Amino acid sequence: MRRIYLCFIAILFLAACGGAESKWASDADVAKARYVNTGPTSITLYTVLSVANGSGQHSGLLIKGSENVMFDPAGTWHHPKLAERNDVHFGMSPIMEDFYIDYHARETYDVVQQTILVSPEVAEIAMRRAMANGAVGKAQCTIATSGVLRDVPGFESMPSTFYPKKLMEAFGKLPGVKTRKFTDTDTNNNHGVLLVQAGDPRLQ
Repeated sequence: MRRIYLCFIAILFLAACGGAESKWASDADVAKARYVNTGPTSITLYTVLSVANGSGQHSGLLIKGSENVMFDPAGTWHHPKLAERNDVHFGMSPIMEDFYIDYHARETYDVVQQTILVSPEVAEIAMRRAMANGAVGKAQCTIATSGVLRDVPGFESMPSTFYPKKLMEAFGKLPGVKTRKFTDTDTNNNHGVLLVQAGDPRLQ
């Protein structure tokens, strides 16, 4: 009963995650958006933390394998240059990664970036797991992210949890993890950020 109660509380309070919305970009759009990774293959966990109390608000997973994709379950960030299939964004170039961070980091939220290098084979497994997951419902971003990770070699120790901070802490204990924290003084009303990003002249 206590576990059921805790899950209910998690659903109520993890409000930073948006609602489930099934999307399926065409093969042509996915191919057009595709960004080929030329650097090391890696998996990055992004965690959005409340500045006020340090609680976790959202989880997302950037996978750099044969291409770069972002698994952003129940997320609200998007960009017209990307192609999305359910909660997987195709075309995650470095500038798109910067956009993702900038959208979430603001006066009320910090963003923690945790990156670990993996083999190309492990990166592909993670990518396939994310693509097979399907659209994620509201407040289930972390349980979906942890579920994807737990089936990937080397990440079996990740907890099955609704809580972003708990997953972040577990991920941080993996060998070789590099961590960065992003802060910003942007206003909490970030709706205009998407419009600015969509029209960024660097993407023309």
